[in-house]
Amino acid sequence: MPEGEQVAEIEIGIFKSGRQAYGLDDIAIVPSRRTRDPEDVDISWEIDAYRFELPLLGSAMDGAISPSTAIELGRLGGLGVLNLEGLWTRYEDPTNLFEEIRELDDEKATSRMQQMYSEPIKPELVTARIRQMKEAGITTAASVTPQRTEALAPACLAAELDLLVIQGTVVSAEHVSKTSEPLNLKRFIREFDLPVIVGGCASYQAGLHLMRTGAVGVLVGVGPGNACTTRGVLGIGVPQATAIADVAGARMRHLDETGVYVHVIADGGMSKGGDIAKAIVCGADAVMLGSPLSSAFEAPARGFHWGMATFHPTLPRGARVRTSVRGSLREILLGPAHENDGRMNLFGALRTAMATCGYETVKEFQKAEVMVAPSLQTEGKYFQRSQGVGMGH
Repeated sequence: MPEGEQVAEIEIGIFKSGRQAYGLDDIAIVPSRRTRDPEDVDISWEIDAYRFELPLLGSAMDGAISPSTAIELGRLGGLGVLNLEGLWTRYEDPTNLFEEIRELDDEKATSRMQQMYSEPIKPELVTARIRQMKEAGITTAASVTPQRTEALAPACLAAELDLLVIQGTVVSAEHVSKTSEPLNLKRFIREFDLPVIVGGCASYQAGLHLMRTGAVGVLVGVGPGNACTTRGVLGIGVPQATAIADVAGARMRHLDETGVYVHVIADGGMSKGGDIAKAIVCGADAVMLGSPLSSAFEAPARGFHWGMATFHPTLPRGARVRTSVRGSLREILLGPAHENDGRMNLFGALRTAMATCGYETVKEFQKAEVMVAPSLQTEGKYFQRSQGVGMGH
């Protein structure tokens, strides 16, 4: 939180107190005095020199984004982020591995996936995958962890990548190590020829320090993802609504200090159109989605999803989860919806939410009022809950 601002804290015990934090399920958007036609709403988004019709990044997770999925996502108006440390850069053709992953028993999935991901990353495949996306004429983005950023950077430059995402469970502007030379994030971004998005983070101070590195965007989210087990394994995380609002506060502080606007990207915890709308109202400029995209026919794992740390060799922090196949990527993002639970036509829902509340652009929608509303999902929904339909499943 901003220095000097008093925030009410709850006493945990004599030695410790803490703020109350809220997830997206805990809040609701309040309609305003104005409405407008959905056709008049503009949900486009710009970052650095690039403009997108949808404020959407496809999460750099193997189950959701392949080179071909990223190409389709780009054609639909979003930005797919390819995981440069995933199966696509370890194997010439990982198709059979995705089929095997879908068939694995739950108790064997993690150990087998650890074996698959023990294959070394091949820099020539990094370049080849990026070039495959470039040749399709889309804006290209790819993700690396801080530990491998400097090693894979030359291959990214050789392939003429457009946007680099440096991503981990938690990425800090100041990593301390007694055993190795850590990535100097600020120096790397200053000297690197491409715009960089960094994350994740979940607090005001961490977000502000990442913005000061020169990043064009900051990913917000520690633990909210559908496949993530970080909160259980490590006990670390911040509910997503509070995390987004805090980092959005850091964005305004950084803007006041420097005149530079750094984009806040909500990463994880959003599976329905209403979740996306609430993330933006909390202050996000765009959202990064994983599990909803893994439900597309075009997704490489077709109905299965796992996080970037699921296959960690010694401390996996993710699970292979079933998301089921719901429809095409176009139907999931732009409709038409054939289900009534909010998991289809996600950006049609965002457009309608903005119109219903009278806002024309994403930045204007960030000003909408919210309320703490724990009963939002259950109030008056007895029949849906009892029958397992609509909002009841």
